Amino acid sequence: QTEWWYYTGNLTAVDGQRFGFELTFFRQAVSRDPQRNATWDVQDLYLAHLALSDLDAGQFLHAERGNRSGPGIAGINEKSERIWNGNWSIQWQGANQNLQAADNGFSLELRLHPEKGPVLNGENGVSQKAEGLGRASHYISFTRLAANGSIQLKGKPYKVSGLAWMDHEFFTQQLEANQIGWDWLGLQLDDKTDLMLYQIRRKDGSIDPFSSGTYVDAQGRSSHLREQEFTLQRLDGSWQSPMTGAIYSIHWKISVPKLGIALEVTTPLKSQEVTGSMKLAPNYWEGAIQLSGTRNAAPLRGVGYLEMTGYDRPIELGQ
Repeated sequence: QTEWWYYTGNLTAVDGQRFGFELTFFRQAVSRDPQRNATWDVQDLYLAHLALSDLDAGQFLHAERGNRSGPGIAGINEKSERIWNGNWSIQWQGANQNLQAADNGFSLELRLHPEKGPVLNGENGVSQKAEGLGRASHYISFTRLAANGSIQLKGKPYKVSGLAWMDHEFFTQQLEANQIGWDWLGLQLDDKTDLMLYQIRRKDGSIDPFSSGTYVDAQGRSSHLREQEFTLQRLDGSWQSPMTGAIYSIHWKISVPKLGIALEVTTPLKSQEVTGSMKLAPNYWEGAIQLSGTRNAAPLRGVGYLEMTGYDRPIELGQ
């Protein structure tokens, strides 16, 4: 019933200016009635979010759109290897993915090349989110995509390069009624390893034991991490949204003892909340982060993205 493709990344321009970006495509099934097959009948709703973080100038721009497929306005086509919503699109060309998106005042055009193969998160290809059959998703990631291309910001072009991350997740039911949201991190470390961690928060303030993660070594081999094998700890530092009133933690400590990893997460830009006027998708904080710490006492740094949901109101997905 619900499916999404998340693209996020950290980019640096030739002049050293730093950017973060997000381009996300959502598909929400509405009907599978075979009698409703006219061009403008709604089988699926297609939503999309676009965001650009100008990390050095302290500026965050974002946009949203929602469409039905209609006569090709939005969709996903396996044969043509394309995902699109209006003029926002992902086009696969062999192993590469070409990203294009434009809105008032800014645009992105990137070529993404995988430095590692796809990763199946969870166990046996299933990422369990709660107790019970079906409370899970299929969850696939490209954790290290070399990104090259251009950004246009207020009429000024920037040639950029960096690292991107892609998540593809699909499910019908996922969260339980006592689960209100999650904190998710996708981390790309300087030693060529990658780490995905998420914790699901409950209404009583506890962390759900179905929280988990994935570690990807420098050669692309992945391993599953259970909730008890890592910790995500909030440190001093938060930001309150003037739009939603939500208070987000923007300073975190990560510990994965079995990997010898200890990291601190900070962000150069506090205001990276994605809010929507259509209210068809939740409000959430999705932003570029920087990492510093150690692996087995050796210095370790990196970049990534942090997502925090359910801070203004509980998330409801497939309930």
